[in-house]
Amino acid sequence: MRIVDLQIEDIAFGGKGVGREHGKAVFVPFTIDGELISAKITREKKQLAEAEIVDVQKPSSHRVEPPCPYFGRCGGCAYQHIDYAHQLEIKSRQVRDVFQRIGKINDVPLRPIVPSPSQYSYRNRVTVHAEDGVIGYFRRDSHRLIDVERCPIAMDEVNRELADLRARNVPDGHYTLRARSGPRIFSQTNDEVADALQRLVIELVPPGQDLLIDAYCGAGFFAKVLIEKFQKIVGIDWDRFAIAAANKNATGKETYIAGDVESGLRSVMQTCDKDRMVLLLDPPAAGLTVRIREIIMDTAPATVIYISCNPSTLARDLGDLRQRFEIRSVTPLDMFPQTAEIEAVAELRCHN
Repeated sequence: MRIVDLQIEDIAFGGKGVGREHGKAVFVPFTIDGELISAKITREKKQLAEAEIVDVQKPSSHRVEPPCPYFGRCGGCAYQHIDYAHQLEIKSRQVRDVFQRIGKINDVPLRPIVPSPSQYSYRNRVTVHAEDGVIGYFRRDSHRLIDVERCPIAMDEVNRELADLRARNVPDGHYTLRARSGPRIFSQTNDEVADALQRLVIELVPPGQDLLIDAYCGAGFFAKVLIEKFQKIVGIDWDRFAIAAANKNATGKETYIAGDVESGLRSVMQTCDKDRMVLLLDPPAAGLTVRIREIIMDTAPATVIYISCNPSTLARDLGDLRQRFEIRSVTPLDMFPQTAEIEAVAELRCHN
């Protein structure tokens, strides 16, 4: 494979640096925008190429020493070689770029990214894998495991669980390690940023609202902190265990429905006053289905707050929804420092 010299121009969504050779984009992990590097081409197509770094000829002032001995081999983290302030700049720029490229939204009302108070030791759970006596994470771009004794981005309690697991002769399989016990339902992984996310959603809800429809509500993570702002709350989620947890301490204001979100939204939204309704969306990474986007545009609630763990599908969905809604703000949050993952919250108001 040939060696090329590249000027890294940008960091693509997903974490790889982008340089150009004779106009062709070359993607190189563990690089930083502004660096001059030598790289080995490992895979080449007509429009792009993949490469691995050989040497950093001119390092960025943002380059730091990664604290994790597995960094570069483990498939989890992408940014430990970049100082945290610049990680935030990269992620903000990526959100703006993906809105322009995928959503065709050029005037993104982007608010400053919400940082994580803890850049390490923040994950309250991890999933590790065991195979033939090896316990750890998958290697980068591979289904082979790397043996991990301690994960720097996991909380101390999680690393104690990992040490305990490694001390036992466990069968091959997948193991989710948690900082605390509780129902096995979806919850946010970074407690401090999850708190900031709740505060942001509370701030975005306009005054004088009657009904909150919380789609993909889980155990009521948002609904429970918004209860004082509404006369009635309806939560919908396919996970019956999460709905059972939401119903455990529900007040008379709250109704939680276990079932298909699409059919639940259709039946609830058609019978309500849209002018005093807030629709809260927190879908999985795949985003909203075409049918759910159509239901939202047909019923046109006054306010939509869309929480996303995938800016690409958020941009796609908002590209459709802006036919009926004004995008008031988009706020990125760094739920997963050192990784390429980005959380974002969009605030929409119906045009009427």
